[in-house]
Amino acid sequence: MGYKVKEIRLAKKLSQEELSKASGVSRQTISDLESGRLVNTTTATLTKIADALSCKVTDIFTPKV
Repeated sequence: MGYKVKEIRLAKKLSQEELSKASGVSRQTISDLESGRLVNTTTATLTKIADALSCKVTDIFTPKV
């Protein structure tokens, strides 16, 4: 899931810091998700990130076709 967060974030030309501010999720948590150091997180955190990225939580789990 973390690679999708990064993929979407980069497509929207956002830094981790910008995503952090927009979502209310710490930059460290975003970094840990994107790098794979954090593999479990709450639905609330994923919802905040998805909202800030203007996507659905399911988009974070959907592989690119």
